[in-house]
Amino acid sequence: MYQLEEKIWFWLMILPILAAILFFINEIWKSRTQHGFITKSSLLKLSPDYSRFKPYLKMFVSILSLVLLIFSMVNLQVGSKIETYKRFGVDIVFAIDVSRSMLAEDVAPNRLEKSKQIVNQIINKLTSDRVGIVAYAGKAFPQLPITTDYSAAKMFLSNMNTDMISSQGTAIDEAIQLSTTYFDEDINTAKLLIIISDGEDHNNSSLDIAKMAAQRGIKIYTIGVGKEKGSPIPMKKNGITQNYKRDNNNEVVITKLNKKVLTEIAEITQGTFIIGENTSFVINEIDKILLDTEKTEFESTQFSDFEDQFQLFIFIALIFLFLDIFLFDSKTSWIKKLNLFNDNNAAN
Repeated sequence: MYQLEEKIWFWLMILPILAAILFFINEIWKSRTQHGFITKSSLLKLSPDYSRFKPYLKMFVSILSLVLLIFSMVNLQVGSKIETYKRFGVDIVFAIDVSRSMLAEDVAPNRLEKSKQIVNQIINKLTSDRVGIVAYAGKAFPQLPITTDYSAAKMFLSNMNTDMISSQGTAIDEAIQLSTTYFDEDINTAKLLIIISDGEDHNNSSLDIAKMAAQRGIKIYTIGVGKEKGSPIPMKKNGITQNYKRDNNNEVVITKLNKKVLTEIAEITQGTFIIGENTSFVINEIDKILLDTEKTEFESTQFSDFEDQFQLFIFIALIFLFLDIFLFDSKTSWIKKLNLFNDNNAAN
């Protein structure tokens, strides 16, 4: 296991790229200038010891040294000690609606961003529970399997958007069905599925799938984002609203929160429906649910100690810089004696 401590320094990688570009531009300019004044054969006679290969080797060594120094600043850390931890927690899967209706702005900044804020804050409050993420629109797709890596969960969460699934619609049934596969039947942990959606269900089998989930011991809690009075779906370009989504009759589409569907899905599994308009309220409700849910003990292993590796990169970089001092533009004498390219015959 490894980790990068200071990833911000990766932006310095532009320096060796620029150095390589400038070097090749300079070499092309030198070659064209020389050919304007002297022929290649005459140049070889005037400077027989000049190596055409050495400048490229020196540049490669210099760039490699710079790259290694940048890696030393990033500081690669390698896990050196694995420990087994006993955790008490539950398994939670978040099924997040990423259909276009989630772009409606009846809750600020819009339904999808509100959903991501809610899930992010729920994850911030967790300590030893395992989480997974499912994204769905017209189809459901796995995003993150059950894990205790909360930083990975937040990374996947931040990247979710309405363009990630081409099939539009709201297939809550598929989201429930896929989410049930996340839970390990062999581990007797409490299984919670939290659906965050506006409840616009385009299939009629959600309640049947919810009953199947209940039979497998899964409790579904639904969080409704949006308002019942509805809102148009903005079509934006560069962050500016250009128009609103319209139907086949050229009427502006109004998307509404469907509390009825979300409430029925939750009640079938003995869960509850939560209005998602106020983030603090939602977090408090989820806290109460987790507090009342029986925790199960399970073991997990992880690296508890990491060792810095920047010294190795600095050492190798210094070796290459030291070699660069002794790399001259002239040909190396012992290689010249080998006459690998039969230069004498070429000259004759």
